[in-house]
Amino acid sequence: MDQENTSDVAAALAALTEEIKREHDRAAHREEIIDRLQEDNQRLRHSLLQEALLPIRAGLYRLHDQVSREVARLCADPQADGHHGALMAAIAAEVAEVLARTGVELMEVEAGQPYDRARHRAIDVADGPDGLVVAVAAAGFEQDGRTVRKADVVLGRAPLQEEDR
Repeated sequence: MDQENTSDVAAALAALTEEIKREHDRAAHREEIIDRLQEDNQRLRHSLLQEALLPIRAGLYRLHDQVSREVARLCADPQADGHHGALMAAIAAEVAEVLARTGVELMEVEAGQPYDRARHRAIDVADGPDGLVVAVAAAGFEQDGRTVRKADVVLGRAPLQEEDR
């Protein structure tokens, strides 16, 4: 009888061990599902926030453009008070900083860079080296390395030579 009880206890323990393993596997599976749902929820919330920020960013882009144009105008005017130009430049920098706090960074674009269709929007052409940015008319912005607003640029086009005409 002792042998029989021992084998019954061993069988019961084996069954119990198997049941505990199945429960553990189910719990692990539930945890995976919860983690995946949490990640999906976070992505959705981030996406909704980014979508809600779109009109705010659009307004800030326009404000940055207006202030930057005014800075350029004041700097070009020899009779303008230098204080006003510096003040407007500080405002443009603050607008760019506010945009950065929403996750959008000012894109570095300078004259002399090669034209890049993914980062630049040619709004005009002027005499200059073919395929290079001659001037920047409006800043571009990027988010996580992805262009969200192309920079408006003037694209260089070499003047036609006599033999090209």
